Parts: sequence; C-alpha cells; structure tokens
Amino acid sequence: MPLQGEYEPSTSGWVRDQVEAYERSNGVEANTLLNTGLAIIIVTTRGNRSGKLRKTPLMRVEHEGQYALVASQGGAPSHPVWYFNLKADPEAATIQDGPEPFDVSVRETTGTERAEWWERAVAAFPPYAAYQTKTERLIPLLVTTRRG
Repeated sequence: MPLQGEYEPSTSGWVRDQVEAYERSNGVEANTLLNTGLAIIIVTTRGNRSGKLRKTPLMRVEHEGQYALVASQGGAPSHPVWYFNLKADPEAATIQDGPEPFDVSVRETTGTERAEWWERAVAAFPPYAAYQTKTERLIPLLVTTRRG
C-alpha cells in the first residue's frame, strides 16, 4: 500500500511540474529528464521533520527488479533532503515506474555492491561520474527491495 499522508509539492517548479505530469499520465508523460530521453522514476518519501509526503524524480537505474537511488544532487557538497528522509525511515518509500506505485525498503550500499551499482548508475546516467568528481563527499547510493 503506497504511503499515506499529506503531500507537500516541491518548492522547485520543474520538480513539481514533472511529478504532476508523470502521475496524471500514469508515467506516459514526463518520464524522462527534461529533453535527454533518459528515463526517470518518482520516489515518494516521508519528510523526517514534517511527516509530509515528498515526491522526487530520480534517474531510473533498475536491475532485476531493484532500483538504485543515487543521492548525487548534481555533485553538490551536501546530500539531498530525500536521502535524510530515507535514512530516518527506510521503510517509508514508494517508487512509481509506470502506472502503479509500489512500496520499497531501502538500504545504503558499500564496498563491492556499491561499485557494481555505481557502474549501473553511470551507464544509465553518465553525468553521475562527473558529479562525483565535483564533490569531496562519496555520493550515497541506496538500493531498493520491493515490499508486499
């Protein structure tokens, strides 16, 4: 059962618009990053302070039914807010990859597993490699497991 609660749209106009178009069309529209043709998914989390639902378009990095969630924030010096939401409650996550959202659990990867997922992530979205060189932090990479 997808997360329940009050949804608070992003303060970023393009994020708000993309999420709305994606959900309205059941993933038929707004399913790529701007004009790149590279696929995205919508990740819903629960705000770790507000408790409100937050929706974020992320690059689609899927392998054998699992998804990588790459906390790159374009190579910024800090992690994105959604990363902290998932660290606070790794069971409060939903992915929409097409018409129907589904619940997932998330965990952060390390070592060899992270390296394998990082390769998949860079293959799906090559700018991730450049993002890592822009920041001193190791970009977190979380992996999902479908629940229920």
